[in-house]
Amino acid sequence: MAASSFPALHFPSSSSSSSSQKLSTRLPASSNRCKGRSLSAHPIITATISEKPYISQPPAPPLTAAVAPEKPSKLPVRKVPGDYGLPLVGPWKDRQDYFYNQGRDEFFKSRILKYQSTVFRTNMPPGPLISFNPNVIVLLDGKSFPALFDTDRVEKKDLFTGTYMPSTDLTGGYRTLSFLDPSEPNHAKLKKLMFFLLSHRRDHVIPEFHSSYTELFESMEKDLATKGKAGFSSANDQAAFNFLARSFYGADPKDTRLGSDGPKLVSKWVLFHLHPLLILGLPRPIEDGILHTFSLPPFLIKKDYQRLYDFFYQNSTPVLDQAEKLGISRDEACHNLVFATCFNSFGGLKIFFPNMLKWVGRAGVKLHTELAQEIRSVIKSNGGNVTMAAMENMPLMKSVVYEALRIEPPVPSQYAKAKRDFVIESHDAAFQIKEGEMLYGFQPFATKDPKIFDRAEEFVPTRFVGEEGEKLLKHVLWSNGPENATPSVNNKQCAGKDFVVLASRLLLVELFRRYDSFDIEVAASPLGASVTITSLKRASF
Repeated sequence: MAASSFPALHFPSSSSSSSSQKLSTRLPASSNRCKGRSLSAHPIITATISEKPYISQPPAPPLTAAVAPEKPSKLPVRKVPGDYGLPLVGPWKDRQDYFYNQGRDEFFKSRILKYQSTVFRTNMPPGPLISFNPNVIVLLDGKSFPALFDTDRVEKKDLFTGTYMPSTDLTGGYRTLSFLDPSEPNHAKLKKLMFFLLSHRRDHVIPEFHSSYTELFESMEKDLATKGKAGFSSANDQAAFNFLARSFYGADPKDTRLGSDGPKLVSKWVLFHLHPLLILGLPRPIEDGILHTFSLPPFLIKKDYQRLYDFFYQNSTPVLDQAEKLGISRDEACHNLVFATCFNSFGGLKIFFPNMLKWVGRAGVKLHTELAQEIRSVIKSNGGNVTMAAMENMPLMKSVVYEALRIEPPVPSQYAKAKRDFVIESHDAAFQIKEGEMLYGFQPFATKDPKIFDRAEEFVPTRFVGEEGEKLLKHVLWSNGPENATPSVNNKQCAGKDFVVLASRLLLVELFRRYDSFDIEVAASPLGASVTITSLKRASF
């Protein structure tokens, strides 16, 4: 989603065999042996999902602590190019270019060429009348972009959705974790609660994923048999919501008053947060004149949101008990659980799973065969069990997940505000940033930086295999931080970084344990890609 961060939920894993056996699901025996080339040609990726449960780190130093002086840059110092135009007119014109006249990618590319710089000034949507200070300094290369993660230099308060903040009436009157800066006392409490949410039921994640996505694939097979094609994106919405509810809370939505309405309610509620940033395909006078100019009133979604809140409140007693131990009221905690599960986690899986399937589908039969061989061989050698330890021995599968996160990150935009004056460096120049200035990074440009990645615009499945591939993981930034860094209470890195990677690996494992190959059709949608499956070739070995 177009937001500054998409923290989902941290998943502390275990490398012990006993834990791996608990976190497993057994494969049906196959009458055919796995065949094909040796997988030893793929060195093991050693940068993996966190092996230890989250441990609270010492509190961050107060903002008044002494700050080390900036080291002089060896690059030529350049004034940040670009301007914001006339008040009201400049932001409106930039919004028209961003959404309609040029489109998002061309909006950035044209300004890189105009200013001969990957760092420049512009306005970011939505602008007036929703945001009255849309002025930003844009960072569009892999060297300058990490400045957005440096909490010594920048703050993240109320910047989750960018230059505007949705009404807190959408979240029970609370500023949820995503909108808090690490310097705020509630940030550490709420982030610890998110870590607890996953750790207390971690044994259920792999089995519930298998159950939920088995239902998805069986449903898609029926649609293919009767209709000749099957929509993955809508089916994935239901499977993802069921998986999260079952694994985090031990509740099956279909057995509650919520039924199958969860994804629909979440999508409507998220629209009230993000409509200023979306292209919905409506007539331009309505879309731009209303949805990009005025905030939708929260009372219109109040009843739908209450249904979501009631579901989570009724099924999260252990988590709410833990919240009270951390000094958080049950009401505030539940609103944060709704946001973390529905906006962050569900939203992430809703966007990223179709996107990853798009890239894997387009890569063709050769990659599909290699993935099927690797996945089935490792599972067979693990006694038919899918465990985290087993997945660590699937280097190609792991690399494919990282490459999908690199080439099309599920959270393309990050924002931060300078706490003090400091210098940002691109590959070619240094720029003086002043206290209070807003920084914006469009991540796909940073993670497709040709000065960092070879064949940067291509989907290269083996990019992160081996020692050299592992070194590139620090440039995979989808989680509001480097892939080789660790989320903590002191930073804004996605609390669920490891969980999202785990779930994405499980999708490939479930897909290629059942099928040799598949074909797809892809269309655009307001959030990510809309993927339709046109064929599924059942496992033949």
